[in-house]
Amino acid sequence: MGTPGGYAFADDAQRVEGAASTGAAPTLTAGRSYRSTLPASGPVHYGVQLDGTSNAYVSVTAVPPAGGTAAVSDGLKVSLRDGDGRSCDLDTATFGAGRSPRPVSAWAARETSPRRSLCREAGTYYVSVERADPDGRGASPEPWELELAVASEPPVKEEGATGAPGTWNSATPDPLTGEEQRRPGGAGFAEAALIGEGVWRDDIRPGRTVFYRVPVDWGQQLHVTAELGGSGSGRSGFVPSALDLDLYNPVRGHVADLGIGYDGSQKTESLTPLPPVAHANRQAPNSKVSAVRFAGSYYLVAHLSAEVAEEFGDEPVPFVLRVRVGGSAQDGPGYQGDSVPAGIFTVTDEDREAAAEGTADGDGIAMRALAVGGIGTGSALLLGLGVWTVVARRRATP
Repeated sequence: MGTPGGYAFADDAQRVEGAASTGAAPTLTAGRSYRSTLPASGPVHYGVQLDGTSNAYVSVTAVPPAGGTAAVSDGLKVSLRDGDGRSCDLDTATFGAGRSPRPVSAWAARETSPRRSLCREAGTYYVSVERADPDGRGASPEPWELELAVASEPPVKEEGATGAPGTWNSATPDPLTGEEQRRPGGAGFAEAALIGEGVWRDDIRPGRTVFYRVPVDWGQQLHVTAELGGSGSGRSGFVPSALDLDLYNPVRGHVADLGIGYDGSQKTESLTPLPPVAHANRQAPNSKVSAVRFAGSYYLVAHLSAEVAEEFGDEPVPFVLRVRVGGSAQDGPGYQGDSVPAGIFTVTDEDREAAAEGTADGDGIAMRALAVGGIGTGSALLLGLGVWTVVARRRATP
């Protein structure tokens, strides 16, 4: 199911409208996918009933209208508060220097860690979503479409390490070499193309956003290099923020990003090295490390700026992802119950085989993606949220 913005929403996404006040906020359920609308000004609110033991994660993808403009400072403000109005989590994300309209995503979390004094009780919570700067120069005056997804993570049987992870190999390995395999990206999280370790090629047209997913198990380390090929137009010029590549974790939480300036010739950049996937990573003060907190499907979202067409023409530009998945898979932390959606924090043998082959189905991962319909097991978690992210990002947790 698409929109004029070219984004493929989940087929089973249920339409819901955010409320102008928390008193009328609709309640959303974990494991379900929803579709909503964010007005050009003013906040919208969603409600959630949370238990006192599970971690809750909410993600939202915003889809601005195609063919419009975007302000550098515009984007999204998202806050999660308890029933007494106390702040649990806050995220602000903006489009940044690229100013190219595209689907962007962000998350908010409620964690029941003993390290946190607030927002650990069961009860009603509220998520408020609004534009970051709707009056900024070039900001879109139209409403934006939203895709919302909610997940819950059960507590572990044994708490294990209580401190941040120790040292890990933070060196950037040489980009993976080998024969390129053609693998067109999907048009949304629900249709993200499944890939594994290898060299994957697509031709991306200016203004387009493509989605990939990579299964990464406990103990494994993901390395990614992005490459733009020559335009072949023979024209000169320069686009300072031509390619944005964002990495998201299994609950669509932002992990890291890179940007590539483009002058029509081949350019290459690598994501900042990330630690091996570990439950203890969530205790690290560095947001890039703490976001690599569970196994599952990690998403790579690439956008080629519409400005590339102005400088070099509208023909597709060769785009290559060099993906390396290092380390051996390890046992998970041992959860007390089931996640919602079920299995979202696991990687199966079928996942690995399909990713290695670059096959199109990848049902093992697709069925556990946040876009799928809800499974009513585990704790009762209800929530909704909207968010935007991209190059400029600021996150604060009380």
